Amino acid sequence: MAVELQDLGLAVKRLQHRHHRTLDTKLNQIGATIAQWDALRAIGRYPDSSSHRLAQVTFQTDQSFGTLANRMVVRGLIERVPGPGRAVRHRLTSEGEEMLKKGLAVADEVLAQSFAPLDSAERDTLHELLTRLNEAEAQSDVAE
Repeated sequence: MAVELQDLGLAVKRLQHRHHRTLDTKLNQIGATIAQWDALRAIGRYPDSSSHRLAQVTFQTDQSFGTLANRMVVRGLIERVPGPGRAVRHRLTSEGEEMLKKGLAVADEVLAQSFAPLDSAERDTLHELLTRLNEAEAQSDVAE
């Protein structure tokens, strides 16, 4: 019997929601929110990126990322530097790098526990399938 598409979508959403709830709880213990950690992770992966690019990779609007970034500057986690034209570039401070490192450890712990029921081959298969779905979606976005 084939899985209903609604049930499949709901299962993906439930897993994501559980990850976010658990991550947010554990990240709060180190003084971060999931939004801050995600922004730190994005800036760590894409240093000197614009607010627009970072908003895209963190699934936020430009305005909400700008508000978040301003709060992170005040906390000393990131710095904003002028870029070409009116662009503003983002970089981690040493405090931001330390918070990112702590957050990555938290995420590794949460995800290891969450995916523990799957063996390595199953995790690889799941990753391959999700990557294929995401790439297909990205291609259809470009075609529109």
